[in-house]
Amino acid sequence: QVQVAESGGGLVEAGGSLGLSCTLSGLNFIDVAMGWFRQTPEKEREGVACIPWNSGNTWYPDSVKGRFTISRDNAKNTVYLQMNNLKPEDTAMYYCAADLTSMCAVFGYWGQGTQVTVSS
Repeated sequence: QVQVAESGGGLVEAGGSLGLSCTLSGLNFIDVAMGWFRQTPEKEREGVACIPWNSGNTWYPDSVKGRFTISRDNAKNTVYLQMNNLKPEDTAMYYCAADLTSMCAVFGYWGQGTQVTVSS
């Protein structure tokens, strides 16, 4: 059984930092790319970061580039998202997902999400 579990969300003031973690079980972690996404009731889900199995060629949209950093520890089956200089518009439910293509292309396994709220 594949399980994706996020942790680390919370409330932070604008300009602050927050780190998220996501642990994958039930798949060979080194075979998958891992991504972070976010969604609010008003917006469609958007990708905010992706990292391939070997940590090379990470991807970020312009909205978070330079502020968010994705990393992974293959020995711990865990991917991280460090978020700095947070803005109120970063407020969302953040989801972690696994991509068996390992190319940041098709995410078939999702976590339940963790809420991030940035106060102004």
